[in-house]
Amino acid sequence: MSGHSKWNNIKHKKEKADAAKAKIFTKIGKEMAVAIKAGGADPNTNSKLRDLISKAKANNVPNENIQRTIKKFSDNSDVNFEEITYEGYGPSGVAIIVETSTDNRNRTAGNVRAWFNKYGGNLGQNGCVSYLFEEKGVITIVDEDDELDEDKIMEDALECGAEDIKSDEGEYSIYTAPADLDAVRDAIIALGYKISTADLAKVPSTYVELENDDDIENMEKMLDKFNEDDDVNAVYTNWDN
Repeated sequence: MSGHSKWNNIKHKKEKADAAKAKIFTKIGKEMAVAIKAGGADPNTNSKLRDLISKAKANNVPNENIQRTIKKFSDNSDVNFEEITYEGYGPSGVAIIVETSTDNRNRTAGNVRAWFNKYGGNLGQNGCVSYLFEEKGVITIVDEDDELDEDKIMEDALECGAEDIKSDEGEYSIYTAPADLDAVRDAIIALGYKISTADLAKVPSTYVELENDDDIENMEKMLDKFNEDDDVNAVYTNWDN
């Protein structure tokens, strides 16, 4: 039974990673729209777009999808996304940062505020919780076949320039300095590892543990609503779950 349970946990981790990957694809597309609007559709003259193409490829986005996205936003100058970050508190003071890309800030702000209010939180001012987080590069590897050795991954990651690595039931999170993300990612791939995601993320410096069942349920529902919202690129919390 324990093996079955472990497989279910790994399967759940893979499903989470696949969902995160899909969200990253959407996020990169919107970031490309912003970059194309600002600097044009030629990656040779638009360094931001060039970096995003590299990021998309590192996250296993097919080249045809990348080119289709570039063409879509090159041909449609009316599509205009802006990036907006919201900060607030969840149940029992959990710090929450919600990053969005939107073509309608009123819709996005209304949705974000509604999810905070409905599930026992409140939307705060910019800066109210961001000081509790530090930006890091985060590379994830999901051990679908239960064949990776944790000590070996840690050794390889550190030799590749990573700062830290954490494991959780078949999922490995490798942390880097923001500027080192690309180099560490490429080095890990060169060693033969198959990464699930590679992106910049906000990592909390302190954590809040929820003990009340209602708080836990509300926190889970709030995060589900944020993650289901197409305008939301990423959500960061200091919930110790």
